[in-house]
Amino acid sequence: MPTDYALKINADHLRRDAFVYVRQSTQRQVFENTESTKRQYALRDRAVAMGWPLERVHVIDNDLGLSGAQARDRDGFQHLVTEVAMGHAGIVLGLEVSRLARNNADWQRLLELAAMSRTIISDEDGVYDPAHFNDRLLLGLKGTMSEAELHILKCRLQGGILNKARRGELEMGLPIGFAYDANARLVLDPDRQIQDTVRLLFDTFRETKSACAVLRRMRAQNVLFPRRIRRGIGKGDLLWGALNHSRVIQLLHNPRYAGAFVYGRTRGAYNADLKHVQRAVNREHWQVLIRDAHAGYISWEEFERNQITLRENAFGFSKGLRGGAPREGNALLQGRVLCGQCGARMRVHYELLSGQLQPYYRCNEQLLRNAERPCLWVKGVAIDQAIGALLLETVAPAAIEVALAVQQEIAQRVEQAGELRQAQLQRARYEAELARRRYAKVDPDNRLVADALEAEWNDRLRQLDALQRDHERQQQADQSLMDEPARKRILELARDFPRVWNDPRTSAVERKRMLALLIEDVTLVGGAQTTVNVRWRGGRIQTLFVDRPVPIARIRRTLPEVVQLIDELFETLSDREVVKRLNELNHRNWLGEPFTIAKVTHVRIVYGLKSRSQRLRERGMLTAKEVASQLGISTTTVHQFVRTGLLKRHLYGNRRCLYEPPGDVKLIKGVPSRAGSRPPRLIAVQPSERGAI
Repeated sequence: MPTDYALKINADHLRRDAFVYVRQSTQRQVFENTESTKRQYALRDRAVAMGWPLERVHVIDNDLGLSGAQARDRDGFQHLVTEVAMGHAGIVLGLEVSRLARNNADWQRLLELAAMSRTIISDEDGVYDPAHFNDRLLLGLKGTMSEAELHILKCRLQGGILNKARRGELEMGLPIGFAYDANARLVLDPDRQIQDTVRLLFDTFRETKSACAVLRRMRAQNVLFPRRIRRGIGKGDLLWGALNHSRVIQLLHNPRYAGAFVYGRTRGAYNADLKHVQRAVNREHWQVLIRDAHAGYISWEEFERNQITLRENAFGFSKGLRGGAPREGNALLQGRVLCGQCGARMRVHYELLSGQLQPYYRCNEQLLRNAERPCLWVKGVAIDQAIGALLLETVAPAAIEVALAVQQEIAQRVEQAGELRQAQLQRARYEAELARRRYAKVDPDNRLVADALEAEWNDRLRQLDALQRDHERQQQADQSLMDEPARKRILELARDFPRVWNDPRTSAVERKRMLALLIEDVTLVGGAQTTVNVRWRGGRIQTLFVDRPVPIARIRRTLPEVVQLIDELFETLSDREVVKRLNELNHRNWLGEPFTIAKVTHVRIVYGLKSRSQRLRERGMLTAKEVASQLGISTTTVHQFVRTGLLKRHLYGNRRCLYEPPGDVKLIKGVPSRAGSRPPRLIAVQPSERGAI
């Protein structure tokens, strides 16, 4: 170092403290580049040689193992900047500019603060005063060169990595199911159980077309999935555990399983919190893609089909997309019906009617986007029945082949799952035997080690016993699926496709899956009749016309001929007699139930028919009180006259009646037989009897 540093150090600098900044870029440098670290700590002695007492020389080494590309998360550098800004630092010592900062913006900010607080900076080459223009210019150039050096190092490393990746020779972290052999070639994992488990996942997705369905089936079969520890303690160890949905998606999106070498699927970026994150890159921007670079579990064509299926499942209701994974609802056209007015995909809505969920297809595009009325709302039962009839008419000749293929697929799936569970049992037996051998080799007197190995042996035995019980239980369940009665049922159903389609044991998901193999989509157009345009796989279009469902008000309406008959019967019959006559003629209401007085009364009120009592009153019929008032007698005597035939009554309800007018009937008083024995008796005399009296 030049000897002219004494010209730049004055008493004001010595009055303040000296700060030594120590940093290494990575943890590996901290442990391996120890000489560089020692040289940086030796700057403390240089500060003492310049005149600072040892107790006022502060070493800041908080940033060991951190990169200098930015000041964020570098607490030591932030502390140094704070001390300089507050004027506590007389000198800042660093081995070189790159140790303080690799970012020119952070370096220039430190120089500006040092110039304002009259703080000098020292490195291996000399002492600089940022307040002087020449020193500030030289330090600025050093900062720029330090940042450029980092850029050059990165480009050199990235160039080498990219060049090796273009040849497909770059060794990268491998997904489960792959391994490197002794010659650094990528091969399938030599563990047969791992291979079979990964193949089962892709085979199940090939059948179900849904990642969720893959997860449900593998969990139902109690199939464990492997993973390797990537870093830390136990790196490279194999663990078996339950599968989750994100893991299924990760495997299905990974092109390595199709035998392709890919580099550049992700890129580094900073989020809103300035944290470094990895973002996915579209396929057209991948830096390297080499197909058939190594052995795979599926073909590249199948990988492409899987990506299309996953996109359709994720955006099943987006404009311009088709299909979607079948769900559990009974709507046959779920995910495949389009609105003929706006072209958007119609959603499925369910309503509970008569104890059953009835599907409705509705288009909410205008409602959601423009707050207008829905384009179309169609009841789905009639549409589904028409599509089902069309499928039966079209697919019936190939029914036997389809059913037999399903039977064979079920048998293969059960057999494959059984083999994987057997492999798990074999691995558990090996681990239990290995634990037993370890325990047998230990010195019995070394109880600390012997107790630990015995506990491990017991734990392995418990795991083996639990796996054995699960295997036996699952094996019994699988045998019930493929026993002789089940085979006979499948073969019987295979002879008649309509029975397969309409059989209650055929789930809605299976029907929709069969439909998806044949039909691309269905477009509905509203009107007096619903126009159903079916687009088959291959492009052929077929049009159906389905009658709109009759409104419930029209369904519940009583037939006109029944209403007319009730009107006619009320002319001569009472309510009870009308009900009896209707049931004798075998007339029923809209539910198929016999008529009652309440039902007939409801029909009369709804259709504005006159009641029996109204009709009798219009003919001049009187009540008992009115007759009694005209004749000057009591109502009891009126009832007596009815019984003797002097008056005539007409029933109109339950024991309710009206009476015909009394006409020329006159009353005379009779003579009592004994005086005081009873009151005079009234005698009604008809006109024909007056002469006799």
